[in-house]
Amino acid sequence: MDADAVRERARDLPTEPGVYQFRAGETTLYVGKALDLRDRVRSYADPRSGRIRGMVERADRIEFAVTDTETQALLLEANLIKRLRPRYNVRLKDDKSYPLVAFSDHEVPRIEVTRDPEAGAVAYGPFTDVGRVETVVKAVREVYGLRGCSDHKYDGRDRPCLDYEMGICSAPCTGEISPEDYAEDVAAARRFFEGETGGLADPLRRRMEAAAEANEFERAANLRDRLEAVEAFHGEGGEAVSDRTDDRTVDVLAAAVEGDTARVARLHSERGQLVDRSRHRLDAAAVDGGSTGDDGRGDSADANTPAAVLAAFLAQYYAEREFPDAVLLAERPSDSDVVDWLEAEGVAVRVPGAGREAKLVELALKNARKRGGRDDPVGALGDRLGIARPERIEGFDVSHAQGTAVVGSDVCFVDGSAETADYRRKKLTERNDDYANMRELIRWRAERALAGEDDRPDPDLLLIDGGEGQLGAARDALAETGWDPPVVALAKAEELVVTPTGTRRWDDDAPELHLLQRVRDEAHRFAVSYHQTVRDEVATVLDDVPGVGPETRRRLLRRFGSVESVREASRDDLTDVDGVGDATADTLRERL
Repeated sequence: MDADAVRERARDLPTEPGVYQFRAGETTLYVGKALDLRDRVRSYADPRSGRIRGMVERADRIEFAVTDTETQALLLEANLIKRLRPRYNVRLKDDKSYPLVAFSDHEVPRIEVTRDPEAGAVAYGPFTDVGRVETVVKAVREVYGLRGCSDHKYDGRDRPCLDYEMGICSAPCTGEISPEDYAEDVAAARRFFEGETGGLADPLRRRMEAAAEANEFERAANLRDRLEAVEAFHGEGGEAVSDRTDDRTVDVLAAAVEGDTARVARLHSERGQLVDRSRHRLDAAAVDGGSTGDDGRGDSADANTPAAVLAAFLAQYYAEREFPDAVLLAERPSDSDVVDWLEAEGVAVRVPGAGREAKLVELALKNARKRGGRDDPVGALGDRLGIARPERIEGFDVSHAQGTAVVGSDVCFVDGSAETADYRRKKLTERNDDYANMRELIRWRAERALAGEDDRPDPDLLLIDGGEGQLGAARDALAETGWDPPVVALAKAEELVVTPTGTRRWDDDAPELHLLQRVRDEAHRFAVSYHQTVRDEVATVLDDVPGVGPETRRRLLRRFGSVESVREASRDDLTDVDGVGDATADTLRERL
């Protein structure tokens, strides 16, 4: 549309509140609200920026809807933006990615670091230093013996697991501790996360001193690091987390903008406790939306500013959610209509300057500035798992044919991309046992790393192709060797992410899930490719021996494990295999 077409269309519009859409064919390019539809649309005949001009030129018509009030126009605009997702509007996308420490809603609660607490769980956070959170949770488990296993693994056990042997779980599953004593330990751990550091710091200090006196200097150093993490835990904004005298529900919002994307961090407080957090990605408008009508108000001011992002977020987020008692903001939204609407609904909206509320805003702002989500799937994966950003991910898979030609793959991704120079592969013991094969593969990798025989840097995350069984086998190998990188598994059938603390189903379009899938699929491809090579080599060598057919070959490999073992076998051992007579045994020894 040109300027004349816009003016002509504006003449036909009413001078009432409402919502307008610039459309091209069946596509909505932009949705806006107005106190006076005629005046607002007419302002687009003289766009104030090249981006607005480009949007107007692409449009072939303008549609509108009249509302009774400007507040109704605000809500209709928000709903249309979320439903139609116009290219030239700021559009909200949820992107939860901040870790919490959660105690599950179970008669014997478990403790876990998670971004998505179960219903009924008691959660503390969010936290910005993920590594410190992991260290503190390890210290909590070591001091109080809290379980970290899933309810599925907890139920029906008849003997304690490895965590009990390692001294980080008191094994309530098998009655090694009474329910009453375990409940007291849970209460003590929760008091720590509510601000009482002494209950955790004092035992750690005593253990550190005892280790030093016993000349166990490595253990003393580990305890010292944990003690430092525990003592610093409530120092970074921790005092802002808890205020038992505040009985309101409060949302704390801050925005950060990078190019055409923006992030809003939301902290949610109930009765003085931070109980939830989320981060939301918004696609910043491709236009600045700064045109104004006779009322002097712009559609959204400059869409590439935090103030405009907050205005767009507030309208779209609360148009379909329950209102809190108060909203604390890092800065004033650019659209005063949004603030007027919230205050008319009884929500106190303000930008605090000092005190606990200001500290909450600072924490939200720190979270908003932290990269993650679709623009950084590696960072999002780290946040989702509650670990440091996993720059190096190694993926593992095993491939074989009924226990023959057994091989393992070890692929490497660096910052989300395949690093083929760091791929490794290994022939494994011939057996039809996926768990044992995975255990052997991970033990091989761990032992090489610990012995300094692997020239690659240690990975930040291990990804196992499989489910709980394969992950358990990998964890057994890590525990046996003492190598301790984080490890998770990805099950193929339902694309479930299996972690040491439970199984999760992530959204199908989550970028962090896509990253895991790429690593898993590449590990599988590499393993299958190597298996086919080994299988073909084995088939060629044995099949060339007269009297050895496919069934006899399988029996030989099942009996001896490899061609090399067949080559070294005695004549008597060979004839013990069904189908191998004296003549065939002699031929095998001659040919191999």
